[in-house]
Amino acid sequence: MQVYLVGGAVRDQLLGFPFHERDWVVVGATPEHMRAQGYEPVGKDFPVFLHPQTKEEYALARTERKSGPGYTGFTFHTDPSVTLEQDLIRRDLTINAMAQTPEGEIVDPYNGQADLHNKLLRHVSPAFAEDPVRILRIARFAARYSHLGFTVAPETNRLMKAMVDAGEVDHLVAERCWKELVRALAEPNPEVFVQVLRDCGALARIMPELDALWGVPQRPEYHPEVDTGVHTLLTLRQAVLLTPDGETRPRFAALVHDLGKGITPVDQLPRHINHENRGVPLVKAFCSRLGVPKEYRELAIVVCAQHLNCHRALELRPETVLKLFQTLDAFRRPERLPLFVQACMADARGRTGFEHCDYPPAEYLPAAYGAAAAVKAQALVAQGLNGPALGAAIAKARTSAIAEIKARFVAA
Repeated sequence: MQVYLVGGAVRDQLLGFPFHERDWVVVGATPEHMRAQGYEPVGKDFPVFLHPQTKEEYALARTERKSGPGYTGFTFHTDPSVTLEQDLIRRDLTINAMAQTPEGEIVDPYNGQADLHNKLLRHVSPAFAEDPVRILRIARFAARYSHLGFTVAPETNRLMKAMVDAGEVDHLVAERCWKELVRALAEPNPEVFVQVLRDCGALARIMPELDALWGVPQRPEYHPEVDTGVHTLLTLRQAVLLTPDGETRPRFAALVHDLGKGITPVDQLPRHINHENRGVPLVKAFCSRLGVPKEYRELAIVVCAQHLNCHRALELRPETVLKLFQTLDAFRRPERLPLFVQACMADARGRTGFEHCDYPPAEYLPAAYGAAAAVKAQALVAQGLNGPALGAAIAKARTSAIAEIKARFVAA
C-alpha cells in the first residue's frame, strides 16, 4: 500500500497558491484492506474512503473507460495492480496530474511542472474529450490563474471545440453548469471563464442568452467599447473589484443584467429602448434552465429591470425611489440594497474609459433608504391610524424623508 498526495494540493503548493483541501490516492490496496485499517467508505461509483482521524479523502487508484455520453457515462476499474501513472493519466490537466510522495518527492509523468512554468492549461491525454465537465473546469482554472499569466494551450482549445462540435456539452446537466459558474464567479477573473467558454463555442450551447450579446452594437457616446458582449465582461470585471469579499450574487447579476440587448430589434440599433424590461424573461429563463438559487435569481431580475433607475436615481421623484426600495423588498431585506447598488455601479463603470467614474447613487440611495427606514409605524399607530390609512401615512412620511435627503444631495 502506497499513499500519494495528488491533484490541487500538489499544484497549488508548487505555485505558492493557497489551498485548503488535500486529496490522496492509494496504490496497491483493496477496499477490504482500507476498511480493516479504519477507513470509512463513502464512494458510490468507485472506492473512496475517509481517513479515520483527518477525514480527508483517500481514493483507490483507478482507471476509467467511456461507456456512454456526457460526464456520467464512465465505467471504473480499481484493483491493487492499477499503477499511479495509470491513475494520473485519467485526470484533466497536466498540472492536476502530479503526485507527491510522503517524503516530498514530486511524481510528474506528464510534464505538469513544465506547464506550470510555462503557465499553460493543457490536457493530459485525448481522453480529456470524453468528459464535457472538463470544459467547464478548464474555464474555471483559467479564471483562477489568469492573473498569474495562465492561458489555455492552443491544442487544448482545439480539442474543446471538437467536443462542442460533437455535441458533448449538450449532455451537461444544469446543476453542474451552475455549480461551475458560481465557483468561477468567486475566482479573481470570472470574466475569463466566460471568454474561454466562448472561444471554444461552449457558451452558445450552455448560456445562449449570454452568447447572443457579442456583435450587438451600442451607442459609442455611452459605450466606447460598442460591443455589448465586451461591455458585459467589463461589467463583470468591475463587479469583482466592487465585491472583494468574494460575494457572488452581484457578480451574477452583473453578468446577466443586459440580456435584453441581445434581442433588440435590428431597426432600433444601436439604441436599446426598453431593454431592461425585455431582458427580464431572458434572465428568468436562464435561471430556470440552470437551476439558479432563489437569492441569485431574485437579485438578478431586479438588477436587470431596475439598473437604469439606479443610474438616474437623483433624477427620480421621491415616490419613485420609494417604489424602487419596495421592489427590492429592502425594508424587509435590507442586505439587498448594497448588492443591488454594487451590480448597478459595476454596469456604470464597465465601459471603456469609465472605469473610475463617480457614481452618486452609491451614496444617495443608501442615505435615502436609511431615512425612509427610520420611519416607524408605531408612532402613526399611536395617532389612531390603521389599515390602508396607516399604509398611506407610512408611504407619505417615507417619501418626505427621501425628499429631504435628495435636496441635500442636489444642493451639494
